[in-house]
Amino acid sequence: MAKTEKMGFKDYIEASRDLGTSIVLVLPLFVLYQIGVLATGGVRNGVDFVSGLMWLVADGQLLSYLGINVGVLLAFLGVVAYLRKKGDFQPKIFPYVLAESTLYAMLFGSTVVLMMSTLGLDALLSTGPKSYGVFDSLVLSIGAGLYEETVFRLIGMGGLFLIGTRAFDMPPWMAAVAAVLLSSVIFSGIHYIGPLGDPFAMGSFLFRFFAGVLLAAIFYLRGFAVAVYTHAIYDIIVMVFN
Repeated sequence: MAKTEKMGFKDYIEASRDLGTSIVLVLPLFVLYQIGVLATGGVRNGVDFVSGLMWLVADGQLLSYLGINVGVLLAFLGVVAYLRKKGDFQPKIFPYVLAESTLYAMLFGSTVVLMMSTLGLDALLSTGPKSYGVFDSLVLSIGAGLYEETVFRLIGMGGLFLIGTRAFDMPPWMAAVAAVLLSSVIFSGIHYIGPLGDPFAMGSFLFRFFAGVLLAAIFYLRGFAVAVYTHAIYDIIVMVFN
């Protein structure tokens, strides 16, 4: 994007959908999450594959692990400075991304319920999420937004779309629909796997499935960063303030 003194609405939409810009915008969440993992003694999101790898590279040494995180932060600041100098990144869009994501997060739960009600599935709705402390909940919420959107939307949905169009020669619209549905099924199902998984309930499974569909739509229409922050802020609202 060319350097401009004033960014219009169309410019904001394009800039916030840019994948490179989105990755820069979510890197602060990565740093906050890593600090949270250390502060809580290892509370991690279920699909967090990075922290374990970083700990392995650090050979289990705390100072080495902290050094890796400092390196990531410095690299982040360097990338921001470089992109800003080129005019490809304008930090001033961050508050707008945060405000937009907060709005979506506040409407998210009721929208999912409306989707289920429209299909006559609202009777299956069930509640009863696990209870965590406030700080643990913040760390888990940040991790959910960051890693689940990376795994299920950026990698999962994108990968399934490429497989559908290239390996199975599906029309783009059909591959997109299949990618959204399948990635949302996997996204929902992963919450019931492993020792920290929830007991299976059809109501919560369907709620998470439709949540995955809605997040996929946000990811496709508004970009990776907006999807990540929407997911994280929604989880904070549910886990911390409810």
